[in-house]
Amino acid sequence: MNLKTLSFKGGTHPPHNKGTTENLKVVQSKQPDTVAIPMVQHIGAPCEPIVQKGDQVEVGQKIGEAKGFVSVPVHSSVSGEVIAIEPRLTSGGSAITCVVIKNDMKDTVYEGIVPTAGIDKLSSEEIINIIKEAGLAGMGGAAFPAHVKLSIPPGKTVDTVILNGSECEPYLTADHRLLVERPEDVVDGLIIFMKALNVKKGFIGIENNKPDALEAVYNIVKGKEGIEVVALKTKYPQGAEKQLINACIDREVPSGGLPADAGVVVNNVGTAAAAAEAIKRGMPLIKRIVTITGKGVKNPQNLLVRIGTSFRDVIEECGGFVGTPGKVIAGGPMMGIAQYSIDIPVIKGTSGILVLTEEEAKLPESSNCIRCGKCIEVCPINLMPVNISNYALEDRFEQAESCNALDCIECGACSFICPAKRPLVDSIRVAKREILAKRKKAQSK
Repeated sequence: MNLKTLSFKGGTHPPHNKGTTENLKVVQSKQPDTVAIPMVQHIGAPCEPIVQKGDQVEVGQKIGEAKGFVSVPVHSSVSGEVIAIEPRLTSGGSAITCVVIKNDMKDTVYEGIVPTAGIDKLSSEEIINIIKEAGLAGMGGAAFPAHVKLSIPPGKTVDTVILNGSECEPYLTADHRLLVERPEDVVDGLIIFMKALNVKKGFIGIENNKPDALEAVYNIVKGKEGIEVVALKTKYPQGAEKQLINACIDREVPSGGLPADAGVVVNNVGTAAAAAEAIKRGMPLIKRIVTITGKGVKNPQNLLVRIGTSFRDVIEECGGFVGTPGKVIAGGPMMGIAQYSIDIPVIKGTSGILVLTEEEAKLPESSNCIRCGKCIEVCPINLMPVNISNYALEDRFEQAESCNALDCIECGACSFICPAKRPLVDSIRVAKREILAKRKKAQSK
């Protein structure tokens, strides 16, 4: 295996901190006593519960019906009794309607869970419908409904599918272990996406700090026409869609555009494996691999966790906290969200639970900008983060918009590299919210 290493302009190199879990095999988590399954776990419209308190449900049974095109249904991850349908706090910070199920520990599988006829016998439309009904949403963090990505609007032409296996976020190793342990499902998922889109070219991008993953996938891909494994330079944010496209096929997504504008659909390797699970075995998305790590947890692990399991249950399965935690983050340290409570459920987009110690969680004191330009050098979108941030801090959002604030992918590379520890990405997020709110208000008039 001799692969040329590709990358993009810009980016930075935060400490990987993956050594604790990158060689740990995925372990099936314990069955939780109860699960709280939110009716929205993706970008788009929330689902409507189709069960009632007192109903008996089974593994894989649909419990929430999608309402709208940009939406996917929700399924039960356990068998048991629905004991409540009520708002619960979720990792996004808001209270979402959840179906709460008391687990009967029987793991009874819903009778409608059956394998399909096989990829070769399915049409593009049938594949997209199966993916939608299986509740597939992007598992790399953004949680965009997979069937929407595969439904290319008129006027756009897609000729390539790229799977993101870079997992450039520090600490996280869920995708790494998936690539090592289930490469067949990842490749089958890519083939499924390619057939759904009627395209002949597919790429799987994996950072070169994962040689075992590169080898495992390369061995499966050998002899499969139109599919290529791409070794990517280990650099953050190599896994961002635009940077991945640029590195793999040297195309650029236009400002304000989507990957489809460059003729590409990008999906996470976890989403691909979930598609294979839905097509080959008939099982909807009810579990996902989660990396539980950080110095603040006793026994870091990669666990296959049922959707709706509480962070508390998962952390306790890993031995609990080491002392008093300083911060619990859903996701990684660069783009993850710090949590107010650990009584929140694992959802489809929960790639990791990072527990930092009190010392690690201390925020550094910020000082005046020294005009070094490092934030500009590392910005993968070629923006001027310092200017956008300054405008945001002065409530000059029109000027921030003129500096293309909405193109920011909020990767946090600028904040990481800043020697003055300025709150760059935080203030840019504020600017983006204000700009979008203003646009929405203008459209409603």
